Amino acid sequence: MSKIIFIDVDGTLLDYENNLPASADKAIKLARQNGHKVYICTGRSKAEVYSYLWDIGLDGMIGGNGSYVEDHDHVVMHQVMTKEQGKHIVDWLKSRNLEFYLESNNGLFASENFETRGEPVIQEYSRRKGKDNSDKLTVKDVFPEMIYGGELYRDDLNKVSFILESYQDHLDSIKEFPDLKPGTWGGKGEVALFGDLGVKDITKANAIDHLLQYLGASIEDTIAFGDAKIDIPMLEYCKIGVAMGSGGDEIKAMADYVTDDVDQDGLYNAFVHFGLIDKEA
Repeated sequence: MSKIIFIDVDGTLLDYENNLPASADKAIKLARQNGHKVYICTGRSKAEVYSYLWDIGLDGMIGGNGSYVEDHDHVVMHQVMTKEQGKHIVDWLKSRNLEFYLESNNGLFASENFETRGEPVIQEYSRRKGKDNSDKLTVKDVFPEMIYGGELYRDDLNKVSFILESYQDHLDSIKEFPDLKPGTWGGKGEVALFGDLGVKDITKANAIDHLLQYLGASIEDTIAFGDAKIDIPMLEYCKIGVAMGSGGDEIKAMADYVTDDVDQDGLYNAFVHFGLIDKEA
């Protein structure tokens, strides 16, 4: 029976330095040859899904943590913020001197000083994941096509991420934007590095439900892979939920199966474990 496979990108498909393990690339290609469907299910917007990811061979994507659903270039569902909500966010972040980037399918649009202010934050994010040479990482390494000097008052936003100067910035965003979905990433609680704001009432699980309805497919045939708290609803919703060994404690505690680290052939080994592909001799 063919399966529908949902794979988070950062920390699951890619390692924490944006590298695609050769074994992960191979696993997806072999799984699709075996008749399985493969979708990435990510916080990234489509503009952040670069050609080397599509070149793996994917059936589509869920982006913006669930605001966007695509199957073979067909847009199944897309929920964006209103232009008024986007303007409110930009003005509020500027008033607090918080650097940010706007996430849309048409590009990533950064605030004026994001590249400079973001570099030590990106390095710290990589350092926490135990990666070597994190002190040499730049914003351009992580966001190679980020746009500076672009229009910031937009009507095509899936999500906005901003650098936390303190955890209070996130707490204040909850009060300031009751009409949106506030979150954090890059660390748990007060050690979080980024805040984010997205469309209210969206999750990766809700997006998967939309896609399954479109495909006429059953939840019984789904398997999801993730590494972070934001992936928990996806793993709970799908028939089988797999956490990466390099993932957070919360997702590993609730997963049906914990595979190896992202850079230790974790995806490939899990595909073999669940019979999606045959192990090479």
